[in-house]
Amino acid sequence: MKAPRTLVLIALGFSLGSDSSAQVDRITGQPFATRSEVLAQHGMVCTSQPLATQIGLDILKAGGSAVDSAIAANAALGLMEPVSCGAGGDLFAIVYSAKDKRLHGLNASGRSPLGLSYEQMKAELARLGRSTIPSRGLLPISVPGTIDGWFELHQKFGKLPMKDVLAPAIRYAQEGFPVTELIAFYWNIGVRHAQADKFPGAFLDTYAPGGRAPACGEVFKNPNLAHTYALLAEKGRSAFYRGEIANQIDAFMRAHGGWLRRTDFEKHTSTWVEPVSVNYRGYDVYELPPNGQGIAALQMLNILEGFDLRAMGFQSAAALHVMIEAKKLAFEDRAKFYADPAFAKIPLPGLLSKAYATERRRLIDLNHAGRSYDAGHPAANGGDTIYLTTADAEGNMVSLIQSNYRGMGSGIVVPGLGFGFQDRGEMFVIEPGHANVYAPGKRPFHTIIPAFIMKDGQPFMSFGVMGGAMQPQGHAQIVVNIVDFGLGLQEAGDAARWQHEGSTDYDTPRMTTGGWVNLESGIPWSVIAELKRRGHDLRTDLGGYGGYQAIRWDTENKVYHGASESRKDGCAMGY
Repeated sequence: MKAPRTLVLIALGFSLGSDSSAQVDRITGQPFATRSEVLAQHGMVCTSQPLATQIGLDILKAGGSAVDSAIAANAALGLMEPVSCGAGGDLFAIVYSAKDKRLHGLNASGRSPLGLSYEQMKAELARLGRSTIPSRGLLPISVPGTIDGWFELHQKFGKLPMKDVLAPAIRYAQEGFPVTELIAFYWNIGVRHAQADKFPGAFLDTYAPGGRAPACGEVFKNPNLAHTYALLAEKGRSAFYRGEIANQIDAFMRAHGGWLRRTDFEKHTSTWVEPVSVNYRGYDVYELPPNGQGIAALQMLNILEGFDLRAMGFQSAAALHVMIEAKKLAFEDRAKFYADPAFAKIPLPGLLSKAYATERRRLIDLNHAGRSYDAGHPAANGGDTIYLTTADAEGNMVSLIQSNYRGMGSGIVVPGLGFGFQDRGEMFVIEPGHANVYAPGKRPFHTIIPAFIMKDGQPFMSFGVMGGAMQPQGHAQIVVNIVDFGLGLQEAGDAARWQHEGSTDYDTPRMTTGGWVNLESGIPWSVIAELKRRGHDLRTDLGGYGGYQAIRWDTENKVYHGASESRKDGCAMGY
């Protein structure tokens, strides 16, 4: 299958209005945007699939809350963008409640099977001839947390009955929808993997009817997912975690050597958490605490606050250099400290302190790329993907992210359910004593992170950038684009991105060569040359820069501004 036109244009350097000298409009000289921001007074929905955005907007118009809208859109994306998300994955959210004027955080991630001990995991890996947990198959599957997350959010902030919230996704699953371009591209990749894997279950029956993935423009139906959603609409979360669905999963896992059991579902709970923040030049940037990786973005911003990025210049070599080095420093701490707080003592206040950032900042050589950094010693105290954001007429805003992890996840679909299982358990390590070492009933380290910004005690912006380890890097780039360089909401997302890879991680014991940097088209050649001179290993990646959605609240005019990722199929809509 040929690459979508969007990816081809990026490869050729035509994406986002880029030219050979800078990513600016050729006539005005201002930062380029692929489209205007969407403006509306009563509500806003931004997702990576236009029909899902419309569904979210329809829910708002029907009197639903921002949370109702987010759940409806997420359910639709589980059908329409199964290459990224679905009922078998996990969810995290930050909700701004206009009623109590504060942020609420939800960690709806699942845990490893209670019946799979560390010793048994080691034995399974030895049988497979591996030293790390595989990315596909039955072994990396953890309990899906998404459905419980929907019902937790709905119980606290929902207005419409859940049957009304899920009705649009059920209808589209029964009647079908046309597959969009970029999703079709990744769907084909997922099906090719499944054809090679030959795992048990109904993956190919579900996602490759007729023996192949649906092409762009073809109508796809998923009656089994319609049935699953209908059970949820009728019986609530208990259908998934204590009823018919849990029983089907238990029976399948027992029959095929999987480890999840009904008891894992019965004991699953989501966790309401306090979002954590740092102040970056007057803006309070919020993320969720581990087991996610959101605080890596906050650590990066703390380090960057000590540099005058604006004086260095938008996408200058000097600015990009210190941002890349800040990422390297934060990711060393990410590899060492980030894990399930129920199993590891995380020095969170120390990691986010300004004093610690000052200490870490001193390690950056302004003229040379660092080849290796050690994790720091923060003062001890005595976490593929879709991102969506919604806002309603009452001022409530939702920042929500949901994922299968690697594309279409584990490649396992239980017959009759219509969704695949995530493979998040791949991110556990086997090294004894490590914060993220495998253990039964433990949440793995997570990459998916929603974000929110407050300004002077008022909601300013809900946003996210999906895509594995790109996410905290993307969050920091968006904040810098808006705060330091004054870009608009759409401009900030359209700006050419960079992604550093090769940091110490669960599958990379230690960074010793400095890793490498992927640069998107639009970075001036003079900047590329200077980054090379400073020792950065520069490469390109067509599809690794994530996907952005954002809503900004204009407190003066009482207007929502919406922006959507130009590299994906979706859009922003308001009313």
